[in-house]
Amino acid sequence: MVGTGGPVDKFSVWDYVVFAGLVVGAAGIGLVQAFRGRKDSSSDEFLLGGRQMTAVPVAMSLTASFMSGVTVIGTPAEAYVYGTPFWLFAFSYAIMSTISAEIFVPLFYRLGITSTYEVRDLSSKSSNGCYCFCQALYTGVVIYAPALALNQITGLDLWGVLVATGVVCIIYCTLGGLKAVIWTDVFQMVIMLSGFVAVIARGAVLQGGLGKIWEDNYKTGRLNTFDFDPDPLRRHTFWTIVVGGSLMWVSIYSINQSQVQRYVSCRTMTHAKMSLYVNMVGLWITVSLAVFSGLTMYSVYKNCDPLTNKDVASSDQLLPYLVMDMLAKYPGVPGLFVAAAYSGTLSTVSSSINALVAVTVEDFVKPLWPSMTEKQVSWINMGMSKFHNCNDIGPLLGLFLLGMFFRCANSTGGVAGLIISLCLTLWVGIGAQLYPPHSAKTRPLPLTVDGLATWSSAVTPLPPNNERPALADSWYSLSYLYFCPLGTLVTLISGLIISAISGGCKQEKIRPELLIRKEDFICFSCCRKDENSAPDLIQKVGPDQHYGLDNPYFTDLELKPTEKDRDFITKL
Repeated sequence: MVGTGGPVDKFSVWDYVVFAGLVVGAAGIGLVQAFRGRKDSSSDEFLLGGRQMTAVPVAMSLTASFMSGVTVIGTPAEAYVYGTPFWLFAFSYAIMSTISAEIFVPLFYRLGITSTYEVRDLSSKSSNGCYCFCQALYTGVVIYAPALALNQITGLDLWGVLVATGVVCIIYCTLGGLKAVIWTDVFQMVIMLSGFVAVIARGAVLQGGLGKIWEDNYKTGRLNTFDFDPDPLRRHTFWTIVVGGSLMWVSIYSINQSQVQRYVSCRTMTHAKMSLYVNMVGLWITVSLAVFSGLTMYSVYKNCDPLTNKDVASSDQLLPYLVMDMLAKYPGVPGLFVAAAYSGTLSTVSSSINALVAVTVEDFVKPLWPSMTEKQVSWINMGMSKFHNCNDIGPLLGLFLLGMFFRCANSTGGVAGLIISLCLTLWVGIGAQLYPPHSAKTRPLPLTVDGLATWSSAVTPLPPNNERPALADSWYSLSYLYFCPLGTLVTLISGLIISAISGGCKQEKIRPELLIRKEDFICFSCCRKDENSAPDLIQKVGPDQHYGLDNPYFTDLELKPTEKDRDFITKL
């Protein structure tokens, strides 16, 4: 009987069929895009989709890119153990979308860049290498963590999942480029949302409606969304989520290569801005369904908690356990849910690979061999897709803001600030893992077995108090959502100080295209009077093109300049 605990069924043949079918479908999209784009093998087509994408598919891809398998499995478990404060991320998404669309999109789109680190040489190879390293580590977590949780509950082969992830991502990242990644993300986003809907619908049928689910959670205080405690050591409050969460998501959507690469691929700046606002709605829907899935899970197990009953080893196995408990008798439906979690993994991994390729080619390969043809660059792009995928086993917001807004900063200060910030955030992060905060700071809600109240927490058991260092209940207990603001501030402050000590940046003139225009702050540029006065996209030119075209009167070659070229011919 559902909700009474004990072992659950494993995957059936039909579950494997549904799961495999959806994975093959994702790979098929890459093949289709490769076939459609076979005539245009340019680097711009591979990395940016030819800059012809529209708002809605890009928005769905933006949503799917960081709604990974960790989110699909972890967010419902978060709501099950801690309640509904996670819904407050809706405010963070709104703040993030506004800042990204009105400040960062105009800058990146107008410059027509491929890699975010092209904006200023301050970031140099150090920050680019740091990005690649951090992104590879993050991708490894995204692949392994959901696969492990699914393996332990459903019996899905762990190494089979890992190998399949690599093969599928190689196919559509290598053959189809960004267009394949975006359209595959659209497909995977639909699967993810379908998985949540299936869980909620079945739970509502079992419990007697959505109202009963809501009532069960209300009675035990799980609808505790708003908590205005200003304590920075509290895990989730209104302030930690809205302030810390907003800055964290701004760092992801404003300067992260995976996301910037998407909205820069749009055909106009209006589409690029629109994609972020539509993405905001997509994030609202996703987090709402994920949290309500957690509330559904609590309603089903309110009298028999699988964590306390040792049916699962950790909270990230709760949702797979619920799915196999509720839906195993419906052939293929558990396969749909696993495909939903797996789709989250695929969308994130493919986005990371495509972003890593862009950074590697633009910031490392092209500067070394600037005379390469577009066909050669395209082959390198494909090769780098395979390379990064085989090596995939933080955000650099502070460094980026330092280079974007402070003329006095130099590369010495930027790199030093980045290193100091990384050391500090690693210190607090590792300390938090070794000495988890007390339940008074995390505040897990009561869970029961057979009507007996007991406390269960998603964190590992604490060592005896006499073994905890003095910093364990202060510095190490800092909310994880404040790690990003901490790192950003440390990078900015230390970077500015060290830049001043090392002589600053002696620039004669700032490049005007790196500045935000007042027209950029108006949504969708609806008040722009003259479309030709300030173009959305500045054409990228090489160093040899900055000095104008050859004058036809002073050359032995026969030139046939166009009318557009005549306006730029050097006047003597």
